[in-house]
Amino acid sequence: MDTSTYRLTGIERPGDLERLIPTAGIPPLASDDFVRHRPDVHWALADADDCLAARCSLWWTATPTFRGERLGFIGHYAAGDAAAARSLLTQALAALSARGCARAVAPIDGSTWRRYRFITERGSEPLFLLEPDNQDEWPAHFIDQTFTPWACYRSTVTTELTRHDARLDGIAARMTRAGVVIRPLDLSRVDEELRRIYAVTVASFRRSFLFEPLAEAAFLEEYRPLLRYVEPAIVLLAEQRGCPVGFVFAVPDWLQRQRGGRIDTIVVKTVAVVPGRSYAGLGQWLASRCEHAAAGLGYVRAIHALMHDAGPSRNISERYARTIRRYTLFARALA
Repeated sequence: MDTSTYRLTGIERPGDLERLIPTAGIPPLASDDFVRHRPDVHWALADADDCLAARCSLWWTATPTFRGERLGFIGHYAAGDAAAARSLLTQALAALSARGCARAVAPIDGSTWRRYRFITERGSEPLFLLEPDNQDEWPAHFIDQTFTPWACYRSTVTTELTRHDARLDGIAARMTRAGVVIRPLDLSRVDEELRRIYAVTVASFRRSFLFEPLAEAAFLEEYRPLLRYVEPAIVLLAEQRGCPVGFVFAVPDWLQRQRGGRIDTIVVKTVAVVPGRSYAGLGQWLASRCEHAAAGLGYVRAIHALMHDAGPSRNISERYARTIRRYTLFARALA
């Protein structure tokens, strides 16, 4: 491809996206994502007929720092081939460098609260609900621009939903003595329940990799759409004297039905617990209670989704689950 025949266009308003024409399976960015994610700039590489060759968004004004380095994010990424990718990413890196960013991170749609990282080892399992996807060639586009892996993640699956772990007996007894109770999600008061989940999420992940605060209203806006997939019996909240101290958020894998099969799998999206030694083991107890509840409803598998290889969530399933997919978040230094 001769990329000189393409022009780089900055999208300034949602309506500008409507004139872009998909090419080679690359759709224009959804206007809703453009509005909600508020990139500093969204670029489309297109030909004279507005057919897309590549696209991406950049963020630099509200990104976190890492060890004193100002980060620039590249997300909303898609490219038809390596030549278009090279043209787009070369200009994206120059733009982030010009804005004073010391390191570029990709792919990340402005925040770890949203879609980020590439599938880099796909395996044989089909995609599951809420899993990000990408063309297999896209990681190589970034490696070609001297990006290297910065953080690695995995998803695992288990069929041992009703296993008995003797270690949990002691944890359950300790939590019960401390007044911690576990209950299912109450869909009759959705926003109140989401606010309780939000409070635990912010406290639990405050010191996590690339964490940035998200306003409660924005959190509710991001998570309300997920509730249409929810089975309340497998979304569990842990409370101590009425205060939320932990939760597990799981959903049935509705993509199985879309493929014409039976839904026999749940996707454990998030397990979170407020900090404190007194809550040690609560995440494992919540995950176990979730899986037992799922088994009672007829599910036979649980996917633990998108766990950071260096994070504590891996401890919940690493003894009894097998890895089905690996993901990578890339970064490179900027001049």
